[in-house]
Amino acid sequence: MDTLELQAKAKELRQEIIKMITAAGSGHPGGSLSAADILTVLYFDKMNLRPEEPDWTGRDYFVLSKGHAAPAQYAALALRGYFPVEELNGLRKLHSRLQGHPVSSKVPGIDVSTGSLGQGVSVACGLAKGLKIDKLPNHVYTMLGDGECQEGQVWEALMFAAHYQLDNLTVIIDHNRLQIDGQVEKVMNIEPLDKKLDAFGFNVLLVNGHDIEAIQNAIDKAKTCQGRPTAIIANTIKGRGVSFMENQAGWHGTAPKPEEAEQALQELA
Repeated sequence: MDTLELQAKAKELRQEIIKMITAAGSGHPGGSLSAADILTVLYFDKMNLRPEEPDWTGRDYFVLSKGHAAPAQYAALALRGYFPVEELNGLRKLHSRLQGHPVSSKVPGIDVSTGSLGQGVSVACGLAKGLKIDKLPNHVYTMLGDGECQEGQVWEALMFAAHYQLDNLTVIIDHNRLQIDGQVEKVMNIEPLDKKLDAFGFNVLLVNGHDIEAIQNAIDKAKTCQGRPTAIIANTIKGRGVSFMENQAGWHGTAPKPEEAEQALQELA
């Protein structure tokens, strides 16, 4: 896909996010919308995948460490062909395989069940180390929230990744600066994030997380870095694409009402 096609696909992801969370009556729109452009680049351009063969041994791995943004990943998987798009309407419903957080045993294309913040990145590090031991070329991507970076386990995992020179690991931080309790810097400041990651031994890249070409270039640079893992700090806007959700912590975990959803979809049309 070219840049315009990827931008259109990201808009489609956002539309599906709004529709499924509204239908569910619960979910996390803010951080799902902020992650949409990054997931679009990964799933529709950069990751080696076979939707018709989800367990293909040659695939790249993606771990959504910020598991509450599952609607964004579900939308990407459905639009990529892992399961029917119509199934997105079952988000969070009884007996649906699309639960509030990703479940690897139920959903094709989900490699790791996540939701407890800090644990996904740890599993991603283990996957990357295992691939190194087996001398396999697969790449591992994981996405964290910036609020998630307040978890001590995150930094233990990053220390592990740098120590074992996991250059087959790319950590992407969705840096929208808001979490459920408000501004990240006021809840528990994590800055200077770039300098901390550099001190931990990472190749650090800063990008506009809504610029498709910038995301593509950063992922390409990460793949060519040798001897150390890469961290991409993606500066994003929580609730991106919906005017009344943008930069509002209140939309971290609140489902839009039908009339709000209608406005959101009009803005995303």
